[in-house]
Amino acid sequence: MVQHLVDLLDAWLPTYQEDWVVAVLTQVQGSSYRKPGAIMLFHPMGKSLGMLSGGCLEADLRRHAQRAIQTQQVLQLTYDATDESDTSYQLGCGGIVNIMMVSLNKANNYLGLVNVHDALMRGDSGFYQLNIADDGAPSNAVSGKFIEQNQDGQMTVTLNTKTKKVIEQDTTLLNIPLRPPVHIGIFGGGLDAKPIAQMAQTMGWKVTVFDERTAYARTYDFPGCQIIKHPCPSVSSDLLNTLDAAFVMSHNLQIDAKTLATLQPLSLAYISLLGPVHRRDKVLELAQLSLDDFNGYFSAPAGLALGGELPGSVALSILSQCHGVLYHSKLTSLDSVML
Repeated sequence: MVQHLVDLLDAWLPTYQEDWVVAVLTQVQGSSYRKPGAIMLFHPMGKSLGMLSGGCLEADLRRHAQRAIQTQQVLQLTYDATDESDTSYQLGCGGIVNIMMVSLNKANNYLGLVNVHDALMRGDSGFYQLNIADDGAPSNAVSGKFIEQNQDGQMTVTLNTKTKKVIEQDTTLLNIPLRPPVHIGIFGGGLDAKPIAQMAQTMGWKVTVFDERTAYARTYDFPGCQIIKHPCPSVSSDLLNTLDAAFVMSHNLQIDAKTLATLQPLSLAYISLLGPVHRRDKVLELAQLSLDDFNGYFSAPAGLALGGELPGSVALSILSQCHGVLYHSKLTSLDSVML
């Protein structure tokens, strides 16, 4: 998604009472650019938020959005790319996608999207449940609500949880998994951390930069990031527990050791430490830790073997590996080539 749902709803909320239309990808047969549950918003003046394809469908969807506003009826659209002789939309994925478009209004409580935004801003995970109405049904025949994840963990939402259709009392419901944006901590605010922060924010991730040193982690070097200027051991555990991943890169042995000692007890999916193997061993010795002490994926040397040594290349390497871990992809680590 060009925007995480939180960012999309952030942009929508100031004018949410205007004639917006939501488009939801409800079903895919074969391959498609986006997966079921993807959401896009259209404004009658031509503005759109999000994306449902790589640019193949958006212009046509914008035209249908005008019709959804005028008729106040549900639109069920099907785009079939299995017929290679049909060049109407020049779809390259070769699949069939079904999209439901609904006008957002007071009568359908804006499909509960205001509450969805509030829940994600609180850091809640759960499911956005939307009923699928027939083509031509009134827009208020569709309703949406946020269902918070059960405390017993029976509805655990991870980054790779898939949207599911369920049938309840002859009603087809779409359960779209939602969780707050990925939150990464960069421990070390040097200039080489800037590309990591920039790339992560482009992906819609939340970034917090930690560095106790006066000359580092300056606000103008890390726009849009939260800056924490305290030694890592004194940082609030509530903040640290919101992190999904941590990049340790202060270039200072003592600071990195204190950081790893603080992070090790946390339930982080990914921790990376910058530098070669011999430096890693020194930092672990100072922290009184071993490789087996980490519950998540501990990458040291950090990143994938992509080549390149400048900050941008290093950022791409580390973020690619982190992304693969968070989304449970198979990885080729630097461990096998930097011994």
